[in-house]
Amino acid sequence: MRILFDLRSTGLGNNGGSHTLVRSANTLVDLKHEVILVDNSKNHYVWTPLKARHLIVKDKKEVPSADIVVATGFKSVARTLALPERCGIKCHWIRAIETWQMQKHEIIEKILKVNTIKIVNSVCLRDYLLKYGVKSEIIRPGYDFDELYPTGSRDHNRVILGGLYNSARVHGARKRQEWLWETARSIKRKHLGVKFWVFGWGDCGYDVIDKFWHKPSRERKLEFYNNINVWLAPTKSEGLHLPPAEAMMTGCPVVTTDAELSGTQDYVEHEVTGLVSENNLESFIKCVERLVVDKDLRVTLGENTRKKIESLGDRETNMRKMVEFFERLTSKE
Repeated sequence: MRILFDLRSTGLGNNGGSHTLVRSANTLVDLKHEVILVDNSKNHYVWTPLKARHLIVKDKKEVPSADIVVATGFKSVARTLALPERCGIKCHWIRAIETWQMQKHEIIEKILKVNTIKIVNSVCLRDYLLKYGVKSEIIRPGYDFDELYPTGSRDHNRVILGGLYNSARVHGARKRQEWLWETARSIKRKHLGVKFWVFGWGDCGYDVIDKFWHKPSRERKLEFYNNINVWLAPTKSEGLHLPPAEAMMTGCPVVTTDAELSGTQDYVEHEVTGLVSENNLESFIKCVERLVVDKDLRVTLGENTRKKIESLGDRETNMRKMVEFFERLTSKE
């Protein structure tokens, strides 16, 4: 099967969204499918070598024929829809509600109501689309279980809180970075000895942070997660939020919220793999404090976390699901 990922007007860079696309494309190539990433600029993503073909085009006439073409971001949807029929069945893999790209009314008219087959990566996105009468197929990207796992180095007799830093103002807002700083300050005032570690990109000079891991390598990220005792995930606008799941792969419980688009509904179950607070800062802090003071609960929840992520499948399992879905679509043609 020939599959096109349409990256025109979205591109590839060193970010979580591009990471998912590259890893997904590589897995599909390993499964013996022909995958072409169609773009109108060079590949700026360097975290992982790209096995699929990256094709820069100037016009839609240069886009190859295919069985399936997948819009990868809100800005690529219009270009995908304009492609000729020979480029394949038009799908859109929705991995977030990109309010930083479009206003809500534009999203409804230009994304949800248009004639693409909708794929989502999470339960919360499926439910969000259903509010507007739009059906979708859940296909998650899968996880790299050989890269993140428990190393046995976590010390349960002390507490290190962990979080993600994003220097981009718009993404920091939707990830509610301020909740991280306020939670850490509140906890550290009441509980001496609690530490707060953060990893991410950009200049992170907040004094509440005890250690900032800047652009950690794969090995350093494994070390980071295996030292964290509680992962903080206050996000409010995600699809399938990756860092909390990564923390859980190493045996670390998560505190999240019941926000409609927290991006954690697929794997954080209250009092099973983590704690789910109400959608306000006070409740979030209380849940974090509960895990800070209750070592036995931290350990019990942590023992359940990796099994839950494993139940969602690795990359190969999920990309096989994607191919099966595409085959069902093409068989109806």
